[in-house]
Amino acid sequence: MAAADELAFHEFEEASNLLAETPDAATTSGSNQLTPQGHVAVAVDSGGSYGAEEEAEESDRTALLQEEKQQPGFWTFGYYQSFFDVDTSQVLDRIRGSLLPRPGHNFVRHHLRNRPDLYGPFWICATLAFVLAVTGNLTLVLAQRRDPSIHYSPQFHKVTVAGITIYCYVWLVPLALWGFLRWRKGVRERVGPYTFLETVCVYGYSLFVFIPTVVLWLIPVPWLQWLLGVLALSLSAASLVFTLWPVVREDTSLVAAVLLLTVVLLHALLAVGCKFYFFQPLPLEHLAPPLQATSLPQDVLLPLTPGAKTT
Repeated sequence: MAAADELAFHEFEEASNLLAETPDAATTSGSNQLTPQGHVAVAVDSGGSYGAEEEAEESDRTALLQEEKQQPGFWTFGYYQSFFDVDTSQVLDRIRGSLLPRPGHNFVRHHLRNRPDLYGPFWICATLAFVLAVTGNLTLVLAQRRDPSIHYSPQFHKVTVAGITIYCYVWLVPLALWGFLRWRKGVRERVGPYTFLETVCVYGYSLFVFIPTVVLWLIPVPWLQWLLGVLALSLSAASLVFTLWPVVREDTSLVAAVLLLTVVLLHALLAVGCKFYFFQPLPLEHLAPPLQATSLPQDVLLPLTPGAKTT
């Protein structure tokens, strides 16, 4: 063992002398000999760095991990699949967050947590459109039972109208809002908007409160229908305002006020428009046709009016 240590010492001394004579040269001890057991051959370069091979392996491993973590392309199915990867507990938590808005409680920060989904907004919009069309037809059915003179025919086109209206609202309004906030970010550096999918997610979950409200609109009491509508609109609009306020508060007071007022007015326009279109008063064409004049027998004489002439 002592002989092996002495041999290693002589090899290290020879390498040191060689480096002193030619600093640019790199040597590896024991390059033409077998490395003794218990000793490790160490590469020494001109800069005095050790473990070049270990650093290369680490860099290769890092590059491999980065390739594995690369996101799929925008036009691939895998890119959108991640936005539907949510469980029931997450969806229910986000629904509760939209139903119970309160100041200082940011929906994006406390419920989305940088993981927006499209599963909840998609099915909320589909359910709302279906419920609007069905309850709109049920309103006419119930009215016909109360008044047999009312003529009812199924209005299947309301399903299409409701679907187009709801989905266009949930996609186009967030798109315009996101684009405006992106533009304001260039004007004022402190304004940082949410992503487009986060904005869509906020709008989609904010419409959930209208689903039970529309069902309750089947109660034929006008003042109760309007009361439920105002309550649902207040909760839904408050959820949007409390979520957008941390983004727009850094902007000027005028821009922030106009933007939030526009958001509330568009939300109110959607609610009022659905109320008047799907639960409108019965038009004249839904009433029973008037009685047709019938011909009287020839032997029946009608009373003469004053001034009438007989032949």
